[in-house]
Amino acid sequence: MPAKRRVAQLVMLAFAVLIVMVAYANVGLAIDEQIPSGMLTYGLGLGGLMLAAYLVLARFAPWADPLLLPLVTLVNGIGLVMIYRIERGGEDLASATNQLIMTGAGVVLFTVTLIALRDHRALQRLTYTSGFIGLFLLVSPLIPGLGKEINGARIWIGFGPATIQPAEFAKLALVVFFAGYLVAKRDVLALAGRRLLFIDLPRARDLGPVLITWGVSLGVLVMQKDLGSSLLLFGTFIVMLYIATQRTSWVLIGILLFVGGAFVASQLFDHVQQRIDVWLNPENDELFRKVGGSEQLMQGLFAMGAGGILGTGLGQGHPSLIPLSFSDFIFAAVGEELGLTGVMAILMVYALIVERGLRTSLSARDPFSKLLAGGLSFLLAWQVFIIVGGVTNLIPLTGLVTPFMSQGGSALLANWVLIALLVRMSDAARRPPPQAIQNEGLTQVFQR
Repeated sequence: MPAKRRVAQLVMLAFAVLIVMVAYANVGLAIDEQIPSGMLTYGLGLGGLMLAAYLVLARFAPWADPLLLPLVTLVNGIGLVMIYRIERGGEDLASATNQLIMTGAGVVLFTVTLIALRDHRALQRLTYTSGFIGLFLLVSPLIPGLGKEINGARIWIGFGPATIQPAEFAKLALVVFFAGYLVAKRDVLALAGRRLLFIDLPRARDLGPVLITWGVSLGVLVMQKDLGSSLLLFGTFIVMLYIATQRTSWVLIGILLFVGGAFVASQLFDHVQQRIDVWLNPENDELFRKVGGSEQLMQGLFAMGAGGILGTGLGQGHPSLIPLSFSDFIFAAVGEELGLTGVMAILMVYALIVERGLRTSLSARDPFSKLLAGGLSFLLAWQVFIIVGGVTNLIPLTGLVTPFMSQGGSALLANWVLIALLVRMSDAARRPPPQAIQNEGLTQVFQR
């Protein structure tokens, strides 16, 4: 990596940590009228973790996109600040210390992924293995004695007091499977069958993979009561299928299949129908008072409305009124205290992360890398859309968490692995040919 790029990346990383520390200080000043006593501990903890991540990146992926790590640091840090603020507001389940520890674990997984996976193309040889692992992780909460039902959804597995949400890791394995499978089968899947109006429909014999994925996603929706993972899984597959074949008909078929399947499920299963009812009539008094009803959604909407354009200010809102404000509804807490301005700024940071991932996809030199980078980028973007859409009542609530911000170990760890994969692929895409590196070295020698 050129020296100027290293310095620029380190400066951006330090600036991201500085923004987080200023926000942390604002929380303390608003609540206690003094700088928080633990500010130095949190600052050194976060700064030390990100410095370690930077050193690993500089050593093992020197040509990687320099913006990815600072952007992720900023979002992760703002999440820490909000969790600390909610904890100080009296929420017993919120713990900024635990979130910092899980951030450290995420950086460890980031490091292990970069060191162990020197060539991401090796994952293509594990296409069907990844698919099997992904499916096993997805259905593991249904195994008697292993799975646990929490807050009405059976998406957890437990080992004593510890719980893990395996779907967070399953989505990464399944994206690897989708990329490998579609690279091998894209020529067949791109063949057109009959033409309906202005759309070339795929051949009926090629609908098998779509129907299987559709069936699995609906199974997750019905058996695990997990609308979020179901929508995330099927949506990601359809978009990757479109990237591989460039056929709009696959997208239309996917939308029709999922909407139709969800409608049928809502007529047959009460928990699906309740999600739809809460979405359509959140102000209904009966739904508001019902367990698992619309109280969380309405409190979140009230909070964002109170925040207005500029917000109430860090430490000056009432996020404790929102159930699970440190987890599912942390975006609503941000909307209250930072307002529409802060919300748009955070969404812009997410958009930049996704844009860098898509740029990596466009720059990749082989089809597998293009599909994998595109799929992982869309996975992150789709997850942000689903959670923000649910919190703002644009779509039904799904139970997903805001990437890097919400308290929760499984999602945070999985997303740090996702970033490590994007970093590895961007390093391969941006790395100049060996001859160019040799010539650059000779030029530097002559200049000296």
